[in-house]
Amino acid sequence: MEPVKKDAKTNPSATANLFSQVFFCWLNPLFRIGYKRRLEEDDMYKVLPEDGSERLGEELQSLWDHEVQKAAKDLRTPKLTKVLIKCYWKPYAVLGIFTLIEEVIKVIQPVFLGKLIQYFEKYDPDNMDALYEAFGYAAGVSLSTLILAITHHLYFFHVQRTGMKMRVAMCHMIYKKALCLSSAAMGKTTTGQIVNLLSNDVNKFDEVTIFLHFLWVGPLQAAAVLGLLWVEIGPSCLAGMAVLVILMPTQTMFGRLFSKFRSKTAALTDNRIRTMNEVVSGIRIIKMYAWEKPFSALVNEVRRKEISKIMSSSYLRGLNMASFFAASKIIVFITFTVYVLLGNTISASRVFVTVSLYSAVRLTVTLFFPSAVEKLSETRISVRRIKEEKQEPSVEIQDLICYWDKVNVQLLPPRLLDKPTVLSPVPPSHFPQSSLLSSILGELPHDKGVLKVKGQLTYASQQPWVFPGTIRSNILFGKELHPQKYEKVLRACALKRDMELLPEGDLTLIGDRGATLSGGQKARVNLARAVYQDADIYLLDDPLSAVDAEVGRHLFEQCICGILKNKPRILVTHQLQYLQAANQILVLKEGHMVARGTYSELQRSGVDFTSLLKREEEGPQAPGAETESRSPRSRTLSQNSVVSHTSSIRSVKDGTEQLPAEPVQTVVEESRSEGTIGVGLYVKYLKAGANILVLIGVVLLQFLAQAAYILQDWWLAYWAGEQEKLNVNGTVTVQNGVNVTEELSLDFYLGIYAGLTGATLIFGFARSLLMFNVLVKAAQSLHNRMFNSILRTPVRFFDINPIGRVLNRFSKDIGQLDAALPWTFVDFIQIFLQIIGVIAVAASVIPWILIPLVPLVIVFLFLRRYFLQTSRDVKRLESTTRSPVFSHLSSSLQGLWTIRAFRAEERFQNTFDTYQDLHSESWFLFLVTSRWFAVRLDGMCAVFVTITAFGCLLLRDQVEAGSVGLALSYAVTLMGMFQWGVRQSAEVENMMTSVERVVEYTELESEAPWETQKRPPPEWPSQGLITFDRVSFSYSSDGPVVLKDMKAMFRPKEKVGIVGRTGAGKSSLVSALFRLAEPEGRIYIDGVLTSEIGLHDLRQKMSIIPQDPVLFTGTMRKNLDPFSQHTDEDLWNALQEVQLKSVVEELPNKMETVLAESGSNFSVGQRQLVCLARAVLRKNRILIIDEATANVDPRTDELIQKTIREKFRECTVLTIAHRLNTIIDSDRILVRALHSYTMITQLGTCLLYSILCFIYSTVQKFGVSGFVCLITVYSCSEANPCEKLPRN
Repeated sequence: MEPVKKDAKTNPSATANLFSQVFFCWLNPLFRIGYKRRLEEDDMYKVLPEDGSERLGEELQSLWDHEVQKAAKDLRTPKLTKVLIKCYWKPYAVLGIFTLIEEVIKVIQPVFLGKLIQYFEKYDPDNMDALYEAFGYAAGVSLSTLILAITHHLYFFHVQRTGMKMRVAMCHMIYKKALCLSSAAMGKTTTGQIVNLLSNDVNKFDEVTIFLHFLWVGPLQAAAVLGLLWVEIGPSCLAGMAVLVILMPTQTMFGRLFSKFRSKTAALTDNRIRTMNEVVSGIRIIKMYAWEKPFSALVNEVRRKEISKIMSSSYLRGLNMASFFAASKIIVFITFTVYVLLGNTISASRVFVTVSLYSAVRLTVTLFFPSAVEKLSETRISVRRIKEEKQEPSVEIQDLICYWDKVNVQLLPPRLLDKPTVLSPVPPSHFPQSSLLSSILGELPHDKGVLKVKGQLTYASQQPWVFPGTIRSNILFGKELHPQKYEKVLRACALKRDMELLPEGDLTLIGDRGATLSGGQKARVNLARAVYQDADIYLLDDPLSAVDAEVGRHLFEQCICGILKNKPRILVTHQLQYLQAANQILVLKEGHMVARGTYSELQRSGVDFTSLLKREEEGPQAPGAETESRSPRSRTLSQNSVVSHTSSIRSVKDGTEQLPAEPVQTVVEESRSEGTIGVGLYVKYLKAGANILVLIGVVLLQFLAQAAYILQDWWLAYWAGEQEKLNVNGTVTVQNGVNVTEELSLDFYLGIYAGLTGATLIFGFARSLLMFNVLVKAAQSLHNRMFNSILRTPVRFFDINPIGRVLNRFSKDIGQLDAALPWTFVDFIQIFLQIIGVIAVAASVIPWILIPLVPLVIVFLFLRRYFLQTSRDVKRLESTTRSPVFSHLSSSLQGLWTIRAFRAEERFQNTFDTYQDLHSESWFLFLVTSRWFAVRLDGMCAVFVTITAFGCLLLRDQVEAGSVGLALSYAVTLMGMFQWGVRQSAEVENMMTSVERVVEYTELESEAPWETQKRPPPEWPSQGLITFDRVSFSYSSDGPVVLKDMKAMFRPKEKVGIVGRTGAGKSSLVSALFRLAEPEGRIYIDGVLTSEIGLHDLRQKMSIIPQDPVLFTGTMRKNLDPFSQHTDEDLWNALQEVQLKSVVEELPNKMETVLAESGSNFSVGQRQLVCLARAVLRKNRILIIDEATANVDPRTDELIQKTIREKFRECTVLTIAHRLNTIIDSDRILVRALHSYTMITQLGTCLLYSILCFIYSTVQKFGVSGFVCLITVYSCSEANPCEKLPRN
């Protein structure tokens, strides 16, 4: 497989010196690049060896395997948490030392502050010793601030990196487990569920590591602070600590409630993403059935439940944040109320030492400790969810009994093959065609009997599978390139001409990061991959059904019977004309082997096979019907044939015969906006959540809360100042001979203090809850608008945007809007207002503090801009490098059987690791850029604290103790708060890129309205007359025209067959009829101009049986009748008509049985019959069949044709043909060529002659048997005696 990206730059952190490591100076060159231009993937640094996905994953995997073995011995369930602790406890424990140093300094700093204020309280201009001592304390305050800045960010960087390692290791293990999922397990889980594990659950490891150490540091710090407070204010401190102690369990309770909501939300999110996955995968069918509304209702209902849980947890978060901001106010209020009521007088040093000590412990106790509890409980849920997921060549089969989910499939052949041979099992429709191969591959577990495989297997799946990468890497599949062999395989698989016409040949990128191949090209690449492997036994699951007759014959002769002629091959096929070349034929019916032998032996034996062959032998195929057989991602109409011409063959015999090849469609690169986030986006975001009046109310409430917050602090300082004046100038009165000092009115000062505290609480809680309400509603509104926009956008959008990209917006980006963004946004606003308040208070006390503040603010703003230029790009790179991780997981789950058959698990695991490393590179940069910024901000704050501390000493004659206390305590709090506020503003801007991405999808181009004022009559169309009048059609404004000036009329009740080569515009005709893109010209149905009515009015009145049958997760009833318009009797009758009644009756809950994702517990033929049942139920006058029988066997084909003849006798039927016997009894046949068509209108024998003349060259290639077969089918289906036809 080709490398994911070019060689990355060496990571400079590996060789950086100590100073550079501490201050992250090694990042400076990156910031310089980021400031000048947009950062690209090539600018990222190589992941450090110790952070590599493979190394981390294997390390954790080996410990997990050991735990599983040990648990099995001890008869207990293995514990993933235990393994994680065992793997990471040592490096993580060392980081605890950083936390300890940080918290010790936080406790010591207020002591220095108190001593400094005491110098001013006892100020003596002549006492130089006291002055030198004060300078020492000022240096202590400054130094402790600087050390705090350094240790705090080093700690955070390393714990976040540990979190990253845990996440990467878990992702590695989840992917490894996904590659080993059995078919039964795949039925129980969904792609959406595994994607959600990778996008949301593992992210909890990034968060939990940050706070975990505070679980033990918190109580220690609280004990130290209690001791210091006791010394300072005596027993009154117990009152404040009591409030803290009460707050701790309250916060812990919040944490528990969070986890409860989180587990419920996660299940609903899984459900929503799974539904979205199906909607995006099956969007073509949903549009053609006009089923947007039931799916919209389904998603909206899941989303409504999810949002109600998110809203509840957001209110909890709001309470949590408000209590965090109010905590310090309540604690200080209670402490000083008790202190003054006990008869003490307050002083500046006591007030500010107490406030500072409480500030130090408050952050740990009310924020970090509860966060640790909350994140720990969330992570435990994630861990629980992850744990639940996580010779001579021959084949011998004897008395084998296998079950797909206990639906019995029996195979009873003796030894199958032990020499080079072609074995062709011929399965009828109700035999899940791949079951025999699945059992040989080991995908279908066998219950009884013998299954022995000697030799290496290789496999070509029925639904062609390609993974994102180059065409060459898809064919080589990890093998070395041998040019001669490779050329030979390309020629044998008819790919040579295609490769020559591609812009970059076989190095053209396909899949999520490149071009889209047509179904026929995918099928040939799929076959070439199997052929290129040097295996002993080849399992080929119907590789010929996806290509036209000519190519099919070439593949059979040059590839299956050419290159592979000396190898054992097991070929499952419905194409009975190839059976004569088989060494052995195995006939399977309802899971049993009914006959086995050579072609001539079976014809002589008289078993059911002979009648099967005579009645149902497949006629030669319509020319060019290269079918678009597709994976679940694929389209339903053969839309890739839009710009494609037919697949190519350069005949190996003479090298001259040549057909035009198919160009490929390229996938557009994911948009990644540049520059700053505009104010307009913030307005859009907020207006999505509330109207202007509510927003004005929110703003007022914010300012009121902040005013109350500031006034409370100011009042305390004012009270201390008044008390000091009284102490200095205190008047003493004599009462009853006792000296009594005059005191302040306690009721007045305490009353106002209590009132302000109450106002702070009320406004604080109200603003928090209201803001969360607005922002969560904004998330809901934007999600609904994005979903509606996705439903209404033309189909073209889904052809050029891979499924992973669309799902990423619904999983990761909406996840950000639901949880992370509201919290960060509210936090930023509250901190921003606090910073303004702090500066205002400090400036009112000491106006000169503004002098050093102005240059610092200017530098701050420049630094922020400088940082954001790079940070925003890093964040966007992180988003875009995450998509391939999900895409790789998705495509691997779709091609699971192929990967396992080729034993390519290890290589795919390595590619996954490479994608993970690419994402780790951007995540690592995201972590270090944040720390680079924070260290610089905190360093500047330390400078500000130093200036303030020494400034107070230099101006010692002009300042009061209270002013110094207020200025310094605020400067110290500002230090942590300022940098956090600036970083939160940057974080909000980073997260707004998710809003930007969602808003981008809310403004997608919309197709025509579903309903218009002009409504057709209720019984329309009553006849089914379709008229094309000079119709031209293109899938996009800049795309090629695929229908040009087409004029045609399809009469009521007429059966019209449509044939033509790939790219001739057969399916485009249907797309024009359904208005999947708006055609030019006029299309009338029963005289009504289709472009004037709504899309739903049009699409609901036509039925379509698509080529690729699409079923959705949900009950069988919902799949047949999502609007609940029909009775049970109608549904059972429809199932009876298509011979599925017995199958559905055998299901555990009959009609209420929930189907697996994409209906994978039904065979392709059965899924096609469900689509036919839908058409039967709709009873429309117009039926379109788009190559519906391409992937089914002749018996199912005949059943479908018979049902159509009987049930749709009164309807106009347009059939895009893959097999001639499908359209042989049509009234007329439309033969499409690029930009032209021929309508063959003669009836009877002349019709047959016309067809045979038109495809004479094709029929020739099938020999006499194919020719006779055609005539037989025709004579059986029409009342035309065969005698009239020439016998020779």
